[in-house]
Amino acid sequence: MGLLAGGEMSGLTAHFLFGLKCPARTGAKCLRFSGLGNDAVRLDAIRSAAERVAASHGLEVVDIEFAGPAKDRILRVFLEKNAEGRARLKAAIEAGTEGEELPERLREGRLSIEQLSGITHEDCTEFSRDFGTLLDVEDLVPGGEYTLEASSPGLDRKLTRPEEFQRFTGCLVKVQTFEPIRNNRHWQGRLQGCEGTSILLDLSAIHQNSKSRKAGVSTVEIALGNIEKAQLIPEI
Repeated sequence: MGLLAGGEMSGLTAHFLFGLKCPARTGAKCLRFSGLGNDAVRLDAIRSAAERVAASHGLEVVDIEFAGPAKDRILRVFLEKNAEGRARLKAAIEAGTEGEELPERLREGRLSIEQLSGITHEDCTEFSRDFGTLLDVEDLVPGGEYTLEASSPGLDRKLTRPEEFQRFTGCLVKVQTFEPIRNNRHWQGRLQGCEGTSILLDLSAIHQNSKSRKAGVSTVEIALGNIEKAQLIPEI
């Protein structure tokens, strides 16, 4: 296996990529699945394995995705510090001990501390090494050649779980729904919270598209079950 490293730093929101390039002659496997049902089972198994490795390093898995053509698949794992690690980072920031490394927009109050993953170059390196080994040992990625990438979720991270919507209350988000709301499937605004089975967006916080403006409302309530995809909007 060869280790590929690269990335860019933006204050404490570093986005690093580490590839474990696994040629077929080493016994490494690629991502090939015979059907949708098998895809779901395999992804669950890979995520479960990633979560075990991440937990051993004080990290949490934010998301996992496959990308690339069939013969050059990429398995991407997005990571952040676990709740305890994020709490320590938050305490250090509030105490002023991280001041010199903070992004300007955080110091100016335009960025939430919760948006900092706290992930480091060393975190990604160690996770990639251990997770890559586990993938091969448990033969979780059958086939030929694949590349493993580990990184922070970035400032435009996806939101999928109710607790994530609650955690990022006060942040700008964009949401795409399965079914239209007031003839519109694309909404963006400031997240006012997650209550029960729905979220509430303040539309006045950001310029809206024409369909949103025609809806004639300043807030919109969206059921969690109607959210096809959602992600944070970086405030730069």
